[in-house]
Amino acid sequence: MGAGSWGTTFAKVLADNPENQVMLWARREDVADEINQEHRNGDYLPGINLPKALVASTNVSEVLADAKIVFLSVPSQTLRENLAAWGDDLPADAIIVSLMKGVEKETGLRMSEVIAEATNFSADQIAVLSGPNLSLEIASENPTASVAASTNKDTAVTVAEAAKNSYFTTFTNRDVIGTEFGGILKNLIAVAIGIVDGVGYGENTKASIMTRGLAEISRFAVAYGAKANTMVGLAGLGDLIATAESPLSRNHKAGEMLGKGYSLREVKKRMSQTAEGLSSVAPVLALAAAKGVSMPIVEQVQAVLEGTMNPRDIAPHLTTETDGPLGE
Repeated sequence: MGAGSWGTTFAKVLADNPENQVMLWARREDVADEINQEHRNGDYLPGINLPKALVASTNVSEVLADAKIVFLSVPSQTLRENLAAWGDDLPADAIIVSLMKGVEKETGLRMSEVIAEATNFSADQIAVLSGPNLSLEIASENPTASVAASTNKDTAVTVAEAAKNSYFTTFTNRDVIGTEFGGILKNLIAVAIGIVDGVGYGENTKASIMTRGLAEISRFAVAYGAKANTMVGLAGLGDLIATAESPLSRNHKAGEMLGKGYSLREVKKRMSQTAEGLSSVAPVLALAAAKGVSMPIVEQVQAVLEGTMNPRDIAPHLTTETDGPLGE
């Protein structure tokens, strides 16, 4: 559900497993037509040939009819309204999988929590999938791995079996909180890395921020019930490395523009797709405050977003929390 770059890429991943029959919901008729007739989605995955077996439609009822697993890939801030619109078309016995990496602004809820609240599906029917997921690389069939998490082991295994092919491997765990927060929080650190790239700082600065950023997001996730080991796995460290280092990352690109002096409004105007990290900063900091978790890197990112800090001043603040020495 969702034919942007990640939704289309994941539909390709699923369709490249011969055991799957896949339909893709596109909001725009021209996108669906291009996928069906030319087997391409030029707006979001330029140069990528899609499987001929992949069928797209703008008809929600048609796409969801008899679906066994429903993968959701829409902007996180629109998820609740989309679920409400799809309503009874969602098969009551289906597994619902979130491919999204964001926090709902108004509530601070993770996407799996929004799904549970909006659909009344049981936790056993809900899964999240996360990892180092740069769309264009995966669509180009660069080998990669991700992790499917559900409180129900059988659900995670079912999702992992569907989401595998010759170039894509999916592992499983039962730490939904850690898997989901890893995908959410690394976006914020990726924005920070993008900022220092835009400013022109070097690898030492980025390595310092990435390392301290991992410690920061681990503290946060564990405070909310995640397992510490999850944050050094595919959904945590793996995703952080890919998103923070790659020019293909929307969050890195947004940060880079901020570092070059563009305002938040200008960045959003120039971005053709949603950078989830930008909308997650405020709700994540609110959640951190509720648990008394220190997140100096994210706080400095917020200051840049608000225009109260010069991007050039960001690196010294990001690598230390106080003026005196600290234990690592």
